[in-house]
Amino acid sequence: MMCSIQITKGLLDKYGPDRVLDTPITEAGFTGIAVGAAYQGLRPVVEFMTFNFSMQAIDHIINSAAKSNYMSAGQISVPIVFRGPNGAAAGVGAQHSQCYAAWYAHVPGLKVLAPYSAEDARGLLKSAIRDPDPVVFLENELLYGESFPISAEVLDSSFSLPIGKAKIEREGKDITITAYSKMVGYALQAAEILSKEGISAEVINLRSIRPLDRAAINASVRKTNRLVTLEEGFPQHGVGSEICMSVVEESFEYLDAPVERIAGADVPMPYAANLERMAVPQVDDIVRAAKRACYRAAPMAATA
Repeated sequence: MMCSIQITKGLLDKYGPDRVLDTPITEAGFTGIAVGAAYQGLRPVVEFMTFNFSMQAIDHIINSAAKSNYMSAGQISVPIVFRGPNGAAAGVGAQHSQCYAAWYAHVPGLKVLAPYSAEDARGLLKSAIRDPDPVVFLENELLYGESFPISAEVLDSSFSLPIGKAKIEREGKDITITAYSKMVGYALQAAEILSKEGISAEVINLRSIRPLDRAAINASVRKTNRLVTLEEGFPQHGVGSEICMSVVEESFEYLDAPVERIAGADVPMPYAANLERMAVPQVDDIVRAAKRACYRAAPMAATA
């Protein structure tokens, strides 16, 4: 059940019109139909042309899909995947640029995944489709054109990734950087820059926003004693806020510096390209935050 986008090219030819439906752009309608199909034992994959349009269908996603298993005392299972591009693209304005990771991660009954690499996308999507509960699968439009190395293991038909487990993309000992989706790439770029200045950064690709791999995050912080959280969504009540609270609750005594939180600007996304760049985190922002946490930032007087 889907709107048309290049990412699904070829599926109609492969599986036929009984399994691949190119619907009108009526999110409330086709999402409701898909949730009903999941009630009856099918495993629909609903594609939103952009997750901004999922707001038209949010009643079905939350009230019809996320809550039904609990409200039916486990009698109703809703195995459904809601997928599509999430977050900022480029030059599409405020109504097409929001990150919905924190929105949906707030809801009990939903699982929320945010892949970064091709390995993530392949392994997590297979697990999402097989899962008995509704899964929100947040892709990033700007990552569709990027290439990633793929091992023979990932290409194997049996390959999948567990939901709720983060991946350490780069090991380090001085500071932990958590990120998801496109921001993982930025974190890795920042870690490379920091390494040239003697700071060893550990980069955690969250992969799963709900459930959150709190154990992996806290284990890393207990090793590095510092934390930078990174996301492109709005700062208030964000994913980074939840990570900060988890570390305060479980690993506060291990922290050697205040936690640094990097997020998008607390404004609707500007349309102008120069302002748009200022509204989302950049690699330089991560480098500066990591240096502050490591007490390596230049004094204000020295930079004047």
